[in-house]
Amino acid sequence: MTGRVLDGIRILDLTRVLAGPFATALLADLGADVIKVERPRTGDDYRYGPSPEGQTSLSFQNTNRGKRSITLDLRRSEGRDLLLRLVESADAVIENFRSGWLAAQGLGADAIQRANPRCLVASLSGFGATGPRAGQASYDIVAQASGGLLAMTGFADGPPVRGGGALADFIGGLYLALGVVAALHDRDATGRARVLDLSNQDAVFAITDSAASIMTGIGVAMQRVGNQHPFAAPYDAFEARDDWVVVATASNKLFRILCNAIGQPDLAADERFRTHRARARNREEINAIVGDWVRRRTCDEVLRALGPEGADLPCARISRPDQLIDDPQLIARDMIERHPHPTLGEVVFHGNPLRFGDAEPRRRPLAPDLGEHNAEVYAELGLGEAELRRLSEAGVI
Repeated sequence: MTGRVLDGIRILDLTRVLAGPFATALLADLGADVIKVERPRTGDDYRYGPSPEGQTSLSFQNTNRGKRSITLDLRRSEGRDLLLRLVESADAVIENFRSGWLAAQGLGADAIQRANPRCLVASLSGFGATGPRAGQASYDIVAQASGGLLAMTGFADGPPVRGGGALADFIGGLYLALGVVAALHDRDATGRARVLDLSNQDAVFAITDSAASIMTGIGVAMQRVGNQHPFAAPYDAFEARDDWVVVATASNKLFRILCNAIGQPDLAADERFRTHRARARNREEINAIVGDWVRRRTCDEVLRALGPEGADLPCARISRPDQLIDDPQLIARDMIERHPHPTLGEVVFHGNPLRFGDAEPRRRPLAPDLGEHNAEVYAELGLGEAELRRLSEAGVI
């Protein structure tokens, strides 16, 4: 093993709930020392979610793995002073409060970088720090709606549909983690610590499949097409006798192979289906033909005929995340993590897709208890037991 790619990086994590904690969990996975700063007594709201009764939320466990936790009330002057002392040894402060809240506490980027000019500051909020919607509240569904994704998702004859899970929050978290790593690289090259202002609306808009470019370029608006693709067919979810599968053909070659595999080679020369544009215009017809073939078979039969053992086309069974816990491919890629927990017995995590050759796993496999590392982290500031007791009794930590 050759260490971790972010060894030596210390991050003060002021984020809570999902988007920000997901980003900092990724950084912890890569070796950063992530110190999660939480409110005294209650901590991050995400601690209270799906879990066995009386236990910390399993969602919190997944998105705060590998971190250290301290408690600190940033609304108190002593709390703000302690944070700025912690900033002195930090490489980054990451937060996802509503835009402007941290600055209102006297802890804006200028104050942080006065305390440590090499400390970058990364902020994620619903609409960013500029523009007419700056400072407005947002949740995942708001970001999906305002970023254009919700309008693209769903079937043509139905309402808009939110992307599964908290998709917008995870998109924002990915951009946040990327931004932090880019800013760290820039700082090491130039000596300048950047300030990142990330809007979740921006992040979602950025991944809407070139829809704005296509509309302004050729006047074609992106419509809801369910599981289909607007410019390729057949590319859809099909119901087999026992479950659902997806089949995707995004080239003429793949379409010809599919036609042979389902015993209808003449379809490849049919003018309705011979080209990309023709198939897109007539997607309902070609999907009905393929759907009828799939419907008469089980998923296993479809995948044997169309998958690697047969035509070697892009296809897969539609699986729920819980069904993937025993998936041989994910297990082989170390994407299913199982960790013993002192009260939960065992916690199953989604692994980190970023796999660097010979890199060591993160230092701490589990999420921390609230304030678990108070004594450890504050000792680095020279605070002894008596002072920690006083600060705790005063509600500062």
